[in-house]
Amino acid sequence: MQERPDWIPEGVDLAKPSAARCYDFYLGGAHNFEADRELGRQVMKVVPNVQEVAVNNRAFLRRAVRYCLDQGIRQFLDIGSGIPTAGNVHEIVHAVDPEARVVYVDNEPVAVAHSRTILGDNERATVVQADLLDVEDVLDAPETQAMLDFSQPIAVMMVALVHFVPESKKPRDVIRRYYERLPAGSYLGFSHVTGDHYPEGVQGLVKLYESSSNPVTLRTRDEVAEMIDDFEIVEPGVVYVPNWRPDTPEDAWENPERSIVYGAVGRKA
Repeated sequence: MQERPDWIPEGVDLAKPSAARCYDFYLGGAHNFEADRELGRQVMKVVPNVQEVAVNNRAFLRRAVRYCLDQGIRQFLDIGSGIPTAGNVHEIVHAVDPEARVVYVDNEPVAVAHSRTILGDNERATVVQADLLDVEDVLDAPETQAMLDFSQPIAVMMVALVHFVPESKKPRDVIRRYYERLPAGSYLGFSHVTGDHYPEGVQGLVKLYESSSNPVTLRTRDEVAEMIDDFEIVEPGVVYVPNWRPDTPEDAWENPERSIVYGAVGRKA
């Protein structure tokens, strides 16, 4: 039986893998358990480049955050932020402006517990334990309200998150509720897994994640675009993440569809 680390919050089932901890495993992190690693190893058999996929999705997050900073945004709400790793949103943001503010949100207790440890007494960043679907719990949390000024634009990140929301939960309506609460000039950074070009391998991933706390729903490019079309999508539109404003030509993959993730950034007019 796996020994339970003393920093793990009560109620966390170490035998049931979670998406946040599997993602941490793909990125080479240490805050995952044997159940997460076992699922991750099975996923690697059906999607052999899944670690590269995770790294590139993380790189998209960094580029999306930097883009929003370049547009003058100084408030960030990272929903589904997961286990903290190098290159967190607050690290990117505070390198540009130490006074900028960041709120992390996740419903995974391990992610939240470790985030609180990482942030410590950081007065410009905080974490909220809440679910994307509970819009009021996210936006009206005391930590969120204390950290963010809703009279000024906010950049919301929903990166590698909404594919864990089934159609029965009406994700498009959920995103619209966030849109309605955001002030004009706000941005949304968004990425989502797809089976458009590698359906067999990605369907294998979906099958494996059925046993986890976070089953996956694949969506096409058109479905992804429709989910976020309240926002004005900035160039280059909804594209595979390696092709979203790569830092150098070498960063754009020769076969970007192998990333199996679409990304986009939109603005509320």
